[in-house]
Amino acid sequence: MALTDPRNAEILVHVDGHLVTRENAKVSVFDSVVQGGDAVWEGLRIYAGRIAEFDAHLDRLMASAKALAFEGIPSRDTVRKAVFETLEANGMRDGAHIRLTLTRGEKVTSGMNPRFNQAGCCLIVLAEWKPPVYGNDGMRLVTAATRRNAPQFLDSKIHHNNLLNNILASIEANVAGVDAALMLDADGFVSETNDTNVFCVRDDCVFTPYADSCLPGITRRRVLHLCNDNGIDAREARLSLTEFWTADEVFTTGTIGELTPVVEIDGRTVGNGRPGPVTGRLATLHGEYVRQHGEALPF
Repeated sequence: MALTDPRNAEILVHVDGHLVTRENAKVSVFDSVVQGGDAVWEGLRIYAGRIAEFDAHLDRLMASAKALAFEGIPSRDTVRKAVFETLEANGMRDGAHIRLTLTRGEKVTSGMNPRFNQAGCCLIVLAEWKPPVYGNDGMRLVTAATRRNAPQFLDSKIHHNNLLNNILASIEANVAGVDAALMLDADGFVSETNDTNVFCVRDDCVFTPYADSCLPGITRRRVLHLCNDNGIDAREARLSLTEFWTADEVFTTGTIGELTPVVEIDGRTVGNGRPGPVTGRLATLHGEYVRQHGEALPF
């Protein structure tokens, strides 16, 4: 098994109150995340001794758990302490990414019904040495046939682990030999990619889809704030695929990939086929922001 970073072979993982080795980082086969993908999660990134947007991520974790009627939810202080302990145990102060997962917990018997959950939630803090997953040279997208969930089916504002429609879209991207899939909503308008929010730039104005059938991402929100603070016109809108095909620039946002320029969609070159100036400026502003703000690590 080839690891993306050899240091990850020796990581310690926080599972249900205990720090364990990678090989021993396991949950019960009766856990809800195994039984039905019944869990919520957040991605955190560490920059220069700070956790970017930590409070915002905790807000969303707690809101998602409440929306799914979890019981025995750990306090914010408990989650914060588990994150700090995990990072300190691994000596991580920069260049790390955390997959923070909260499951409904272990069931007394297999099955879907939450009544079988009587042990409270299970908290998992998985910290790895991991750079942004996409490079700065630009990514290629293909439009997926798999549609993004609309609120009448499963509200994307719940940051849940049941990601099969995103995975199906990712498979389509893999088959097409590109980096990721662009997903549409039930009406055919652009929603997001299989793992990031998406923006386009037209005549120096920045546009992003309404967060109706996509996750209202924390990096997405920060980019909109950075635009507002730096005199860049930015709007949420209902955007068609054609508007992305013919845009001057396209980029994606997310904790896992930061800001990544898109250079091709469905075989069509975006702009001049290179990362654009607005994308570059916002990427610089975002990089400066996350390294100067966020919750400082206590070690």
